[in-house]
Amino acid sequence: MFRFTTVERTDLYGALLEAFGVAGEHLETALGFDAVRERLRVVGWLAAVEDEELYEALRQLVAWELLDVVHNHAENYRTAEEYERRNLQYSLTRRGEAALAGVRHALEVLASTGALQTAVLEAIADRLDELCLLCDEPATADRRIFSTLRELEGHLEALVENTKAFNGELQRLLRAEGADLDVFREVKAATVAYLREFLVNLDRRAETVADAVARVERRGVADLRERALRGAELPPSAGADPVPGWLESRRARWAGLRAWFLPEDGTRPRIDQLHDIARRAIVSLMRVLERINESRRRSSSAVRDFRELARWFAAAPSEEDLHRLWSAAFGLGAARHAHLAHPDPELISPSLPWAQAQPVEVSALLRTRGRTERFTRTGRVRDVAAVRAERAERARAERAALARAWRELVTDGAVRLSSFGALDPGVLQLLLDLLGRALSARPDSGGLRRGVTSDGEVEVLLSPPPDDRTAVLHTAEGSLAGPDYVVRISVAGGADAFPSPGAGRRGALG
Repeated sequence: MFRFTTVERTDLYGALLEAFGVAGEHLETALGFDAVRERLRVVGWLAAVEDEELYEALRQLVAWELLDVVHNHAENYRTAEEYERRNLQYSLTRRGEAALAGVRHALEVLASTGALQTAVLEAIADRLDELCLLCDEPATADRRIFSTLRELEGHLEALVENTKAFNGELQRLLRAEGADLDVFREVKAATVAYLREFLVNLDRRAETVADAVARVERRGVADLRERALRGAELPPSAGADPVPGWLESRRARWAGLRAWFLPEDGTRPRIDQLHDIARRAIVSLMRVLERINESRRRSSSAVRDFRELARWFAAAPSEEDLHRLWSAAFGLGAARHAHLAHPDPELISPSLPWAQAQPVEVSALLRTRGRTERFTRTGRVRDVAAVRAERAERARAERAALARAWRELVTDGAVRLSSFGALDPGVLQLLLDLLGRALSARPDSGGLRRGVTSDGEVEVLLSPPPDDRTAVLHTAEGSLAGPDYVVRISVAGGADAFPSPGAGRRGALG
């Protein structure tokens, strides 16, 4: 189907297929010889083509089953030449349409750069919300359901294609080594800013889409597809029934949507994987930018110096010059000892040649660290026993206070949030942190959320409030009002986890 791209006259074959594609967009299903030549000029083919060469190209496309040729018996021909030019009518076959679409898609992919668009995520959430509303409307909304579903699939396809293209460009950028450091640095810095902007509120947007998917599924995806099928108004077909294929395509698109935002098998959503890829790319790009900036701060590069020295070695005329160059490059050291004096100044005379004078001892520390040794009295070791005892006592007091706070929050069963009443500010802070961990977790099929402290010792099970009651928690610093959730707080170690007297809060769902 694509062999026309690998033979001679490839450009002419491609222009002919493009000419038939443009004609199809103008609802011209068949072209004669003169119409083909005219359409070639429309698509930008300006080179001269002889009639015999054009006939041969059309015959070859027919042989490859990319074009179909029929005789036009509906015309009246006045001359034999007119019959020869207007008798044959060419049109694209299904294979020809597929080949033209493939070439166009390949050129589009080569020209595309990809993007991370938060607007697409918001558009997906909006279309899902609209589907939720349309599911409750009468059958007259079937056409709107079909158009909204197709818009949703279009936004998802744009998200997938743009993300794949951008990720490919991003990985090539991470591996690239630009020759122009200025351009290279600007591109990487702009990419870091672009990724950071995309990651802002990405978790919230992904959670919004996942919740919208769950709401649509609670209303029935199968019924939604059936109504969209009625709104699609598929035309009758003499061949196979197009309905099963259409429904299967919709099911595959919906499975792709779930894989990105709400997977069924418990795996991580792909949007979270994109989040990790973007963060790792930011770290890698920042490291590259740091190396570039570090090399700019140095007056010279060690790599550049060694390359220049290698050129000097390659240009040395003799072996003696090589030895002298070696000694000049690697036989020198910093004169850090020039300021040192002899311990006995009387042994040094201004008229005494330096070669006959007594040597001055040079410390090894001066050669390695650039400073001389100084011997002083050993400092007294400070007694830290009191400091250690004070820190240990403070740590025990903090652990005891934390244990008392958790004992006050642990429940014997499921209780309303309003049952806590008045709390100390520190205890309320622990409770709010625990509730925040539960609310940030995904609910299970029953709406139950689970949160665990960072050390894994305390666990909370949070259920949605069964009614519209409001819980008010009082502290010495003020009051806090919110939904009256049903909570169950327990300790991983059971009753022995906090071995101080006192029972947990009794379960009460009054």
